[in-house]
Amino acid sequence: MCTFTPVETKDTYKTIAKDSFGEFKDRGSKFLAYAYPAEDKTEVESALTQVRKLHPKARHHCYAYRLGLDKNNFRANDDGEPSGTAGRPILGQIDSAGLTNTIVIVVRYFGGTLLGASGLINAYKKSTAEALSQAQVIEKIVEEKFTLYFDYGHMSKVMNAISKPPFRIVEQRFTETAELDIALRKTLVDDALVQLKAQVAEVYLEEVADLEEIPGFKIELQGTI
Repeated sequence: MCTFTPVETKDTYKTIAKDSFGEFKDRGSKFLAYAYPAEDKTEVESALTQVRKLHPKARHHCYAYRLGLDKNNFRANDDGEPSGTAGRPILGQIDSAGLTNTIVIVVRYFGGTLLGASGLINAYKKSTAEALSQAQVIEKIVEEKFTLYFDYGHMSKVMNAISKPPFRIVEQRFTETAELDIALRKTLVDDALVQLKAQVAEVYLEEVADLEEIPGFKIELQGTI
């Protein structure tokens, strides 16, 4: 029996489960913060569009986001506020919470009194912190998705191999040949696929590396999910 143990490479991240809201007021100005989970820039743009439609007359729609497991994809936008007084404080709160795949948009309604740089930084920080404090923070596992193509003669071996962890069946399609979409935790992929191939080919684990192909059986990587 093969035991699957995650390697040291990190394959989990923290994000928020769903949208959340926070508000902060200072000397008549209102700062309305909207936090959203976002997997990519398409979802970032969708969140921005949604908030701009909610508040078309607001003076500023400042925002920051951080995306990706490595957290290297980020942006901080001041949207007309003095440089560094809005986007950076928002991003700082996302980072303080240890989040990624998250965007926070803060809408400002000007109250007639200038707050100064320190006042703005505090307001954008506090409103963002309030929105994130209302959010449910969750830990997600990075998975890789594969499609298995195989002849029906391999059916029992394939199903027996993938019916238990770490395999997760995503979708099944049975026509002239069988197709299965499966997901595997990223750090378990190599060991799990060796085990799968060994069971289907009916060889020892040590012999899998010498297999050029398995007749009637193919594995195709679809991407990261």
